[in-house]
Amino acid sequence: MTTTPSDKALVPFVSVDHMMQLIHYIGAEDMLRGLADYIEVDFRRWQLFDKTPRVASHSAEGVIELMPTSDGDVYGFKYVNGHPKNTREGLQTVTAFGLLADVASGYPVLLSEMTLLTAMRTAATSALVARLLAPKHSKVMAMIGNGAQSEFQTLAMKAICGLREVRLYDTDRAATEKCAANLAGLGLTVTQCTTAEEAILGAQIITTCTADKQYATILSDNMIGSGVHINAIGGDCPGKTELAPAILQRSEIFVEYPEQTRVEGEIQQLAEDHPVTEIWQVLTGAAEGRCSDEQITLFDSVGFAIEDFSALRYVRDQLQATGLYTALDMLADPDDPRDLFGMLQRARSD
Repeated sequence: MTTTPSDKALVPFVSVDHMMQLIHYIGAEDMLRGLADYIEVDFRRWQLFDKTPRVASHSAEGVIELMPTSDGDVYGFKYVNGHPKNTREGLQTVTAFGLLADVASGYPVLLSEMTLLTAMRTAATSALVARLLAPKHSKVMAMIGNGAQSEFQTLAMKAICGLREVRLYDTDRAATEKCAANLAGLGLTVTQCTTAEEAILGAQIITTCTADKQYATILSDNMIGSGVHINAIGGDCPGKTELAPAILQRSEIFVEYPEQTRVEGEIQQLAEDHPVTEIWQVLTGAAEGRCSDEQITLFDSVGFAIEDFSALRYVRDQLQATGLYTALDMLADPDDPRDLFGMLQRARSD
């Protein structure tokens, strides 16, 4: 026999299709601003959250990670992978999904795709931090690495920081052409560059986002002058960096969660006691951000679970008004909570 699931058995599920519809319904730039607002709210209550470095399973091909956190009322986690070789096989480098649950009962309250949502929240976080740290009235960004994240980063900087021009560079010319085509008509001046040096000319914000899992020097020391903000988002696991160590020594460094960033970020190249400032401290006024026009600020961004929690919380708050989800029969709900086997038996077809 077929049984109809009760309301207690159903969990809202946001598919890739629903996520795309949600982004278009809200508008990509408005959603990026909304995500940034939620991330800021949660960073301002940083002390309430459980915090732990992500649980990572590394292999020669890539990494698979779990990113958990809780504010005491709601628990959240994200599953995410990073496999740079995947694009050569027609697959995404990064895929993800996430879940929110009620701490009081342990019951899930949202399951969502997070491949698109991670791209949105990463870009929203970058732009939120750039708004705090970049030189005033920054209008030009160099986007070095023109893969799947590049358009999101650029659009977030436009929506949140007022960016007007992006200068693109990638070792793969086809990636640059793809990015330029996708950004056409979105209100930005887009310049395709043939070298990283050309891309950073006149840029107040420099974003690096490459995928290769190796120590790399995407930016050398002589490429970086004073008075810029570097948004380094490509280095996100042990053995993977993008910046020359000398740049780090000249920069004021800002991070999400030091215990994670010292293992995975650009600062894995530095001594364990090298001073860094946590972004939540700048948002709450506990620490200074940019102190002078000549300063080099560096956001050593590796992504942290609270950002995913914020993004899932934002999505959950949009569902009732939009209906962009599927009620997934995910939880067993026997009439008698102690009689799970009886529920199974009664569902048997005669």
